[in-house]
Amino acid sequence: MSNHSKITTTLMSVFILLAMTSCLPGSGHYNPAEPAGFFSGVWHGWTAPLSLVLSIFYDSFRIYEPFNTGWWYDFGFYISIIAGFGGIQLFRKKRS
Repeated sequence: MSNHSKITTTLMSVFILLAMTSCLPGSGHYNPAEPAGFFSGVWHGWTAPLSLVLSIFYDSFRIYEPFNTGWWYDFGFYISIIAGFGGIQLFRKKRS
Protein backbone atom coordinates (compact mmCIF):
# COMPACT_ATOMS: atom_id res chain seq x y z
CA MET A 1 0.00 0.00 0.00
CA SER A 2 1.47 3.34 -1.01
CA ASN A 3 2.00 6.25 1.34
CA HIS A 4 -0.63 8.34 -0.49
CA SER A 5 -3.17 5.53 -0.12
CA LYS A 6 -2.48 5.21 3.62
CA ILE A 7 -2.97 8.94 4.17
CA THR A 8 -6.21 8.93 2.17
CA THR A 9 -7.54 5.93 4.10
CA THR A 10 -6.66 7.51 7.43
CA LEU A 11 -8.28 10.84 6.55
CA MET A 12 -11.44 9.14 5.28
CA SER A 13 -11.65 7.03 8.46
CA VAL A 14 -11.32 10.10 10.68
CA PHE A 15 -13.94 11.97 8.62
CA ILE A 16 -16.42 9.08 8.80
CA LEU A 17 -15.89 8.68 12.55
CA LEU A 18 -16.45 12.40 13.15
CA ALA A 19 -19.55 12.41 10.96
CA MET A 20 -21.00 9.43 12.80
CA THR A 21 -20.33 10.75 16.29
CA SER A 22 -21.82 14.15 15.54
CA CYS A 23 -25.27 12.58 15.08
CA LEU A 24 -25.36 10.06 17.91
CA PRO A 25 -28.33 9.87 20.29
CA GLY A 26 -28.14 12.11 23.33
CA SER A 27 -26.03 14.72 21.54
CA GLY A 28 -28.36 17.53 22.60
CA HIS A 29 -29.64 18.14 19.08
CA TYR A 30 -33.19 17.01 19.89
CA ASN A 31 -35.57 18.37 22.53
CA PRO A 32 -39.27 17.94 23.41
CA ALA A 33 -40.24 20.70 20.96
CA GLU A 34 -38.25 19.09 18.11
CA PRO A 35 -38.07 15.32 18.73
CA ALA A 36 -36.19 12.76 16.64
CA GLY A 37 -38.30 11.15 13.90
CA PHE A 38 -38.25 8.09 11.68
CA PHE A 39 -35.05 8.87 9.75
CA SER A 40 -33.22 9.77 12.95
CA GLY A 41 -34.31 6.39 14.31
CA VAL A 42 -32.86 4.69 11.23
CA TRP A 43 -29.56 6.54 11.66
CA HIS A 44 -29.41 5.85 15.40
CA GLY A 45 -30.05 2.16 14.72
CA TRP A 46 -27.16 2.01 12.26
CA THR A 47 -24.83 3.77 14.70
CA ALA A 48 -26.00 1.75 17.73
CA PRO A 49 -22.80 -0.36 17.98
CA LEU A 50 -20.65 2.78 18.07
CA SER A 51 -23.05 4.38 20.55
CA LEU A 52 -22.85 1.32 22.77
CA VAL A 53 -19.06 1.39 22.91
CA LEU A 54 -18.92 5.14 23.54
CA SER A 55 -21.65 4.99 26.21
CA ILE A 56 -19.46 2.64 28.24
CA PHE A 57 -16.77 5.31 28.55
CA TYR A 58 -18.80 8.55 28.41
CA ASP A 59 -22.06 9.29 30.23
CA SER A 60 -23.15 11.86 27.63
CA PHE A 61 -23.56 9.21 24.87
CA ARG A 62 -26.74 7.16 24.68
CA ILE A 63 -27.87 4.28 22.51
CA TYR A 64 -31.45 5.54 22.16
CA GLU A 65 -32.67 9.13 21.80
CA PRO A 66 -35.01 9.97 24.71
CA PHE A 67 -36.68 12.84 22.83
CA ASN A 68 -38.36 11.01 19.96
CA THR A 69 -41.69 10.89 18.13
CA GLY A 70 -42.62 7.52 19.57
CA TRP A 71 -43.72 4.69 17.30
CA TRP A 72 -42.12 6.03 14.10
CA TYR A 73 -38.74 6.56 15.75
CA ASP A 74 -38.93 3.07 17.28
CA PHE A 75 -39.87 1.57 13.91
CA GLY A 76 -36.91 3.17 12.14
CA PHE A 77 -34.55 2.25 14.97
CA TYR A 78 -35.49 -1.42 15.09
CA ILE A 79 -35.68 -1.86 11.32
CA SER A 80 -32.12 -0.61 10.96
CA ILE A 81 -30.93 -2.72 13.90
CA ILE A 82 -32.42 -5.85 12.32
CA ALA A 83 -31.15 -5.04 8.83
CA GLY A 84 -27.75 -3.87 10.04
CA PHE A 85 -27.00 -7.03 11.98
CA GLY A 86 -28.07 -9.46 9.28
CA GLY A 87 -31.53 -10.34 10.53
CA ILE A 88 -33.01 -9.96 7.06
CA GLN A 89 -30.70 -12.67 5.72
CA LEU A 90 -33.27 -15.18 6.92
CA PHE A 91 -35.42 -14.14 3.97
CA ARG A 92 -32.68 -14.25 1.35
CA LYS A 93 -32.13 -17.23 -0.91
CA LYS A 94 -29.00 -19.20 -0.24
CA ARG A 95 -26.41 -19.44 -2.99
CA SER A 96 -26.05 -22.79 -4.70
